[in-house]
Amino acid sequence: MPRTRLCSCWGGQVLPLLLAYVCYLLLGATIFQLLEKQAEAQSRDQFQFEKLRFLENYTCLDQQAVEQFVQVIMEAWVKGVNPKGNSTNPSNWDFGSSFFFAGTVVTTIGYGNLAPSTEAGQVFCVFYALVGIPLNVVFLNHLGTGLHAHLTTLERWEDQPRRSQLLQTLGLALFLALGTLLVLIFPPMVFSHVEGWSFCEGFYFAFITLSTIGFGDYVVGTDPSKHYISVYRSLAAIWILLGLAWLALVLPLGPLLLHRCSQLWLLSRGLKERGAPETNGLPRPQKIPISA
Repeated sequence: MPRTRLCSCWGGQVLPLLLAYVCYLLLGATIFQLLEKQAEAQSRDQFQFEKLRFLENYTCLDQQAVEQFVQVIMEAWVKGVNPKGNSTNPSNWDFGSSFFFAGTVVTTIGYGNLAPSTEAGQVFCVFYALVGIPLNVVFLNHLGTGLHAHLTTLERWEDQPRRSQLLQTLGLALFLALGTLLVLIFPPMVFSHVEGWSFCEGFYFAFITLSTIGFGDYVVGTDPSKHYISVYRSLAAIWILLGLAWLALVLPLGPLLLHRCSQLWLLSRGLKERGAPETNGLPRPQKIPISA
């Protein structure tokens, strides 16, 4: 009997979901290949062309010496040292940058452009992440569930006058809109201005960061040709934490807002069809069972 239930569950729910998941991955792989492969080939050809032209201009160098120099550059880049500029470039491990790195560790963003290179730093990073990642998850989950519990303990929404229902729904929508503006719209504008990106690139960075994908192709505060304020990366780390907390709030609030809007629309439509009497210019509130 348990084996029959297991087979039924696998065939009825898990297998279709697995097929949809694999198909989604295949679709993404196909589209990314079509969009990016040609650009990668052009970049590779351009790099090889520039390297050959460099050897032609500096005949005292051979290809092996150039390849060794490129290897040195790649090793420096892996260790978080930007090869552009000179030794006066700001440190990647000042307090602001270290605070930024600590935030990317506990939030599992991990841009990949910076990592500890010492053995002691790597060991500490492991234990720091073992404690920090669960702590971050617990904090965000507690924040979201705490808000949802607070909403469910309020006076039942459907028992309130329709004017109050409408005002609460509008207030919730305004709260979500302002939060989205402060988290997903205004910061990309600031990043675009400071880093010299387009708004699209700034918004891309914000989304990739707050979704904890963290490719590392765009990272704030890494251009050696720019002079950043000392707390710039620390402010960016605080924005990341606030943005993740905001997303934890949006998860329960978004469906609740959509549910209440749909119920207000259905209520308004039902009252119009029945021609219900009005009091003080507003229809009488109708009792509709709605889960908080």
